[in-house]
This record gives sequence, C-alpha cells and structure tokens, in this order.
Amino acid sequence: MAHSLTNSREAPSVRDATSSNQPSLDSELVQQAKVDLAACFRTAAHHGLEEGICNHFSAVVPGYDDLFIVNPYGYAFRELTASRLLVCDFHGNVVEGEGEPEATAFYIHARIHKNLPRAKVAFHTHMPYATALAMTDGDPLIFAGQTSLKFYGRTVVDSDYNGLALDEREGDRIAGAIGDADIVFMKHHGVMVLGPTIAQAWDDLYYLERACQVQTLALSTGRAVQPVDSAIAEAASRQMREGDPESARLHLESVKRHLDRNEPEFRH
Repeated sequence: MAHSLTNSREAPSVRDATSSNQPSLDSELVQQAKVDLAACFRTAAHHGLEEGICNHFSAVVPGYDDLFIVNPYGYAFRELTASRLLVCDFHGNVVEGEGEPEATAFYIHARIHKNLPRAKVAFHTHMPYATALAMTDGDPLIFAGQTSLKFYGRTVVDSDYNGLALDEREGDRIAGAIGDADIVFMKHHGVMVLGPTIAQAWDDLYYLERACQVQTLALSTGRAVQPVDSAIAEAASRQMREGDPESARLHLESVKRHLDRNEPEFRH
C-alpha cells in the first residue's frame, strides 16, 4: 500500500536550509518539535491508531514556513525516534535525515502545509473507528457523546475519493476540500487532523478516535442514538476549545513521561 517517493518523482536532492535570519535545523526548538512528534508516533502505535508503515504525521519546522518534519518511508510508528524523522521542503527535497518520505505522505502533507499556512501540524491515520465511520452514509459523527462535542463545528467530509495521492493535483484537491475545518473525514480512506501545535493535533487525534469508538459501540446496540441539542453542543464545544491549548500541552507531557519510563530511546 505504501509507495516510495522516488517511484513517483525524481530522487530528492539535499539543499542548504540555513540562512542568516532563520534558526539552525539543530536548534533546541527544532529538536523539541522532533521529540514531541516522535512521542506522538510511539503513543499512536500503543493505541493502535496506525496502519503498518502507511500513515503519516508532519509538522512545519519551527522558524521556517517552507520546511516540514515527517516520518521516513519504511518505518512503523513504534520504531520512530527524533533522529529518524526527516526534514523536507515542498519540492520533495530531503533537507535533513536519512531516507525519504512515502509518496502519499509527501503529496498530501506538503500541499496541505503549503496551501493552508494555518495547518502547522497534520496527522493522517487509518485509525479503525474513525475510518469505519468515514465509510458509512451521512455525517460520520452524530455528536451524541460529550467527547464528540470537542469536534462540533470543526469537521468536514471529503467525499471525492480518487485513489492514492501520487501527484500534486490530488494533494491540492484534498487541501481545497478542507476549507476551515480541523478534522477531515476522508471518505473510503481515513482521517486527517490539523492543528496549530503538535500537542493540539495529538489531543484531537486521540479524542477523535475515542469519540468514534464510543459512537460505534452505541450504534452496535441497535437502539437509536440521541444527538445532543445543537445549542448545547455548540456551547460545550466552545467551552472545550477555551481550555484546549493547555489541556493538550499537559496531555502530551503525560505521554512523554510515560515514554521516558518505558521507551526513553524515542528522544534520540
């Protein structure tokens, strides 16, 4: 299912990313972003949110607007460490790191980061419950459980599945379909979570799957699932958004504490 980028375009070349008004790629800020991203990969694997070597997380490099960090082709999430992550530009060049991005990772993530500057972070998975709901008729979320209200008014469905994203046109189409949404259910495919920070993207990804899991369990009873009144849903969503940045930061810190005790190599 995964495709090497070099199968779809010329092999990437390395360019010099440093300039007088930009931080070094080995700065503390950039290194911290890699550590945080590695923590998200490892923990996503613990929760079964990945699929083989086919899913991707990316984040715009702090201090740059034309470079992004992404996982290399051929590695499962559980194998990733900060030093294994790649820095790429929007033209397919690997600026730092060994290996190359998987082709669909490049064409989806590069075009989203380029076309949607607000999307500093983009997490794409085929996590089972959210993907299952993306395969059903109608809107995936019913907004019947409190956890789901975190996403009220923030979702969109990309209904135009066109197969694998192996060129810029499909990446641009996906970016255009997102609009102002943070959560994208990709019909017949999976989900994409966009965020301003790694912590907020992780928080949304985790709770999105939990919301989809609970809804799936509720539907499995065969009883009618009662949505929350729209006015209450909007108010609850607003309350959650107000506390999201700090709650998300603390959530990611708890993830890193767990990994420090059990898999400290993720930082290296």
